[in-house]
Amino acid sequence: MILLPCAYLPSVRYFAELVRGGCVVDLGEHFIKRSERNRACILAADGPMALTAHAVRADRPRSPMRDMRLDYSKRWQHQHWGALVAAYKASPYFDFYAPELEPFYRRPFGFLADYNLQLLETLCSLARVAMPAVSETYVAAGTGDLDLRPKNAQDPAWCAEPYVQVFADRQPFAPGLSFIDLLFAEGPDSLSVLRRSLSAG
Repeated sequence: MILLPCAYLPSVRYFAELVRGGCVVDLGEHFIKRSERNRACILAADGPMALTAHAVRADRPRSPMRDMRLDYSKRWQHQHWGALVAAYKASPYFDFYAPELEPFYRRPFGFLADYNLQLLETLCSLARVAMPAVSETYVAAGTGDLDLRPKNAQDPAWCAEPYVQVFADRQPFAPGLSFIDLLFAEGPDSLSVLRRSLSAG
């Protein structure tokens, strides 16, 4: 079993594990600030950029992920969509996928977990990747399980097979980005890139 956090615009690594199968998204774990649960990394013109979905009382310790509410006191949705448009408008598949994703930046959602899961479901549908199982209660890792829930779910020893990113003419390949970077760059071939990454790992 592969244990995953409920992530905002999950990473390429996250999606590769979804392709591998046997994944469970844990809503019972504690929310961790500055992690994949509410932070994603995209590629902007001047390099990687972090996008943070604001949560109410994000610094409160030991709050279950499923109970975290979104905070709209700052216009983070508007800022995120502006950043996505600026970063990916010139990418091959932005115009194809943007209508499916833009609604997530136009209307409010109550809970971070609901927002993340609905966005994940949309991304899985677009990429033709099976949606993982979801657990409302904490799942203890057993022998042989791969637990990707720690604070930093990124594994520096793993990165996707390189693909042509939107600023490839001026920047080296940036690993560890949100899957949205791969989706906008490769479109329907994203799944093939994920499979090649797994076979090379």
